This record gives sequence, C-alpha cells and structure tokens, in this order.
Amino acid sequence: MEASVAFYARGAFLPTTSSKHSSALVSPPSSISPSFSSKILKSSSLFGESLRTVPKSSLKGSKLKSSNTSTTRCEIGDSLEEFLTKSTSDRGLIRVMLCMGEALRTISFKVKTASCGGTACVNSFGDEQLAVDVLADKLLFEALEYSHFCKYACSEEVPELQDKGGPVEGGFSVAFDPLDGSSIVDTNFTVGTIFGVWPGDKLTGVTGRDQVAAAMGIFGPRTTYVLALKDAPGTHEFLLLDEGKWQHVKDTTEIGEGKMFSPGNLRATTDNPNYAKLIDYYIKEKYTLRYTGGMVPDVNQIIVKEKGIFTNVASPSAKAKLRLLFEVAPLGFLIEKAGGYSSDGTQSVLDKVIDNLDDRTQVAYGSKNEIIRFEETLYGSSRLKAGVPVGAAA
Repeated sequence: MEASVAFYARGAFLPTTSSKHSSALVSPPSSISPSFSSKILKSSSLFGESLRTVPKSSLKGSKLKSSNTSTTRCEIGDSLEEFLTKSTSDRGLIRVMLCMGEALRTISFKVKTASCGGTACVNSFGDEQLAVDVLADKLLFEALEYSHFCKYACSEEVPELQDKGGPVEGGFSVAFDPLDGSSIVDTNFTVGTIFGVWPGDKLTGVTGRDQVAAAMGIFGPRTTYVLALKDAPGTHEFLLLDEGKWQHVKDTTEIGEGKMFSPGNLRATTDNPNYAKLIDYYIKEKYTLRYTGGMVPDVNQIIVKEKGIFTNVASPSAKAKLRLLFEVAPLGFLIEKAGGYSSDGTQSVLDKVIDNLDDRTQVAYGSKNEIIRFEETLYGSSRLKAGVPVGAAA
C-alpha cells in the first residue's frame, strides 16, 4: 500500500495522510477535476483549520438546549452544515457530525485507491484486518478528537474506550465500525462506515434508543453520507460532489411494503427450520433477491428504495455475529427514523440494553408487515400485530 494519499475537504486539497498522519502539503494532481480549488489549506492536522480551531474556552456552555420545534425548514440542496444548523441547536453535535463527514470523504478516496492485500494485523476479536481498515479506524478516531466534543470513542477494531478529551457534560461518546464489509473491497463491492452517537460518557448500560444521532457512509459508485438526528424527523442522504462538498439529496420518512429481500447468514437455515421457512416464503412469493454481502449497502437500499427486508438470523451452529453497539443499534436508529422497523425476533433492537461492548444479536430491518412476518415465523407471534393484513405489495 502506498504511504500516503491526498484527500478532499471543502473544495480544496488538504495535506497527505499516512499511518503517521504526515503534515506535508501536496499539489493537486493533474488528473483531478478543475473544479477543485488550487488553494492549499495550511494545516498541521488531517482535517484543516476549519474543523480544528475551536478555542477550548468556547466549549463551556456551547451546547444549547435541543428543540423539537425548529422553525427553519431543511431543504433538498442544502449543504451538510446548513442542514445540521437548521436541524439542531446543539453545536457540539453539529461539530461531531461535520468532523465525521470530513473523515468519510478521506476514507472514500482511500477505498477507491487502496491496495487490498491482506495484512497480518488481527483485531482483538480475531478478525483479520485489511490495511484500509486500519487507516479508516485512525481517521475516525482523529476526527473525533479534533471535534473537541467527543469524550469517549471505541471501534469494532479497537473495542476499548479511548478518551478523546471532550467534556462529559455537553459531550458525546461514539461507537463505530470503520469499514464494514472490508473483506469485499478487493471484489469492488460497496462497503461503508457505521457509527452511533450517545450523549455523555457511557457506551454500556445504554440502549440504541438513547442515541442522539447515527449515520453511515456508503462507498460505492457514489459516495453518500446517510444520517439521522434524534430531534429531527426522517433519515437524510447527502451526496459527495466533485468539489468535495456534501449536498442534501434525499429525505426518507416512510418504509412501505415491497417484495425485496436481503437474507444474511443463510447457513443458519440448515439447523434453524423457522428461518428456512421464512426464506422459502420469500422464494415462493417471488420476492426479488437484493443481497450484496455487505450490511451497509443492504440496509441502505431499504432506505433508498423505501421498501424491503434485511435479515441476519442465528442458529445453533451459526451464532449471531453482528455487534449491537457498532452495527445493529446505529443502523436500527437509521431505519426507524426513516419510518421502518427493526427486530431481534421479539423486540426492537433499539430497546436492547448494551451490557458489553462485544454484545451480538440477530436482527431484521424493514417495513412493518415484513417485521411482523419475521417475528411470527421465527417465534409464533409479533408485538406489532394490530389486526392489519400481513402481505407485501408487488
């Protein structure tokens, strides 16, 4: 893997980055679109002065009381900063979401240009890491530190709390999966970053419903930043433009019925007959199979297409592998804010208490009727059943 890579921010090229986060400046390569500014932002950090220079003295009292009655309407075409400013009065949360957006830009560029050879690096869960995983992990930790509002952070690759120096009161704790689906980078499939934001200094003893924000970065033919805020309706998609800016392009507030399914962990059907029965139903009813092997694109398509079902079910021989803190709860927040539903078979995944950083669970995301069918097929009843017919529209 090459030692460094130039990346974009606010329409300009920023310093190159490497595993040591070099501060050397580079000129824009000739292959880059002329829409990029030739101005170099002078900075000793990875993220530039605009995200770095917040006086420590300004942190006290910078959190304003959140309001559910914002009078400013968010609009398609808004920049990320415009959208966040209209959506929340919490300046600390705005800064965290902007800094994570800066990191996602860089990760997107690195994924598109990375050497994908495996490394001998193994995380503490025993999963092999690719070099691009390691870089994404460092970028996100650094972004949270530069936000000045993150107290603790942890990732699927570094599953221990890291003190990022932010305040407890008015600050946040962030859990993230830096590159979900990294094993399919070499096949050029879509991959992504997932993160959830909790208030204060706790990431255990909390639930997914306690999140104040969640998001995912999707690195495919397009790069998008899909986010939801607790006090703002809907789930919102931002597109990364050529000049390096995030532009608001879509709102999702309802997940309807539709015959599209994404079945994960199919090996569980060999000794979980109820899961096998559910998959047989999808096939017999002629659902369209839309499964990529990556959780981020599979869940994102439910939000974008506004229909469908994603399942990942456990069995005696195929244990649950998806981590509640780093993956399941943040994506559950996005789905439910978009008007969909989530389930572990008996309850919303947002109601599951996160006892340990490594807690794992089975999960389904989708429309109401699909989650009813999921719960009834696996466990005989559904908490959501309210006398409505259970059936998907074609």
